[in-house]
Amino acid sequence: MIDISRLYCGQDTTGDPLRYGHKRGPGHGTPHSTEKTEHDVPVSASERRPVVAWNITRRCNLSCVHCYTDSHNTEYPGELTTDEAKEVIKDLASFRSPALLISGGEPLIRKDIFTLAEYAKGLNMRLTLSTNGTLIDKDVAKRIKDVGFSYVGISFDGIGETNDKFRGMKGAFDLALNAVRNCMDVGQKVGLRLTLTKRNYEDLNGIFDFLEKEGIQRACFYHLVYAGRGSKISKDDLNHDETRRAIDIILDRTKDLHMRGIKKDILTVDNHVDGPYLYLRLKEKDPKGAEEIASLMRWNGGGKNSSGVGIGNIDPLGNVHPDQFWQHYTLGNVRKRRFSEIWMDTSDPLMAGLKNRIPLLKGKCSRCRFLDMCGGSFRVRADVVYGDPWAPDPSCYLTDEETAI
Repeated sequence: MIDISRLYCGQDTTGDPLRYGHKRGPGHGTPHSTEKTEHDVPVSASERRPVVAWNITRRCNLSCVHCYTDSHNTEYPGELTTDEAKEVIKDLASFRSPALLISGGEPLIRKDIFTLAEYAKGLNMRLTLSTNGTLIDKDVAKRIKDVGFSYVGISFDGIGETNDKFRGMKGAFDLALNAVRNCMDVGQKVGLRLTLTKRNYEDLNGIFDFLEKEGIQRACFYHLVYAGRGSKISKDDLNHDETRRAIDIILDRTKDLHMRGIKKDILTVDNHVDGPYLYLRLKEKDPKGAEEIASLMRWNGGGKNSSGVGIGNIDPLGNVHPDQFWQHYTLGNVRKRRFSEIWMDTSDPLMAGLKNRIPLLKGKCSRCRFLDMCGGSFRVRADVVYGDPWAPDPSCYLTDEETAI
């Protein structure tokens, strides 16, 4: 994740300790935080335990065109039982995973979701929920709040009909909007999740207007990853020029909100190149501030400390993957070995490489002057496109002149 609010605007966010290694205050360089701290400060980014994205079910009531799990509204045999899931949670708690992101499919379809969430909270785990929102009525919103979810991310992929076509269901936008309102009514922190494609990026200004109008506290803008059904819409991915325009809009609108005193957490996800691009933009106006945020990004390491290090995935059958988009490569299964054992086992060549990837990177990534900030970006994208996890990330939109040492 690239925290636009923190890096481009100097705004405190609750993720500062985990992402950047220490508490920060308002403005660049201040050594304290005015916000509630939700994470411990790691010794180093490379030593962070992984945030685990757990697809607790594959079943979903929607049919989104970019679904990385290729989910449908059908029963999928072999998913972990309640007791098996509790054993996984116990292991993750002992392993000191900083957060458990419960996802799907649509996680609220799983009948024991609140049983599992309550069990995790009883072990002091931080919980977030990734959902399409269509099942969050007032009662469900209150239950989410009462269980103790720190955050609920609700998927939107445009306004109105644009979203409904993307999600494969008429009325999905209105249901998701009602979910946002229901969560806010009970005091549950909630945000928007959007995957950037040609179908929606030109309406980013409209998305920001929507965020402001509805009082939505947080927005995560995801770059498309070619996994599941997402591989079938690669033609809808933004080209490099379009990506730059999209990030420009996100940066400009985030700064505008900040300057008007409207506090929102704005992040981009799945392309660490956004960090160096943000740095180059900031350097034009505030060279000193740019160098200060560069130090934060160097501590974070970008992709170097993401998949296989600071982010991991468990699928509905208990298979462990380097991240949620790497479903085609399995490191082990929690029915046979604990997640913590699988995660620390570097006898697997991919896992060993991910934990020390910099020497393995090839081409443009290997000779980039921003390697210490970007860390080679998103390895699964290179693997899918080139069949080589150490090839350059094809979604890098920086020019050769910008990356030259």
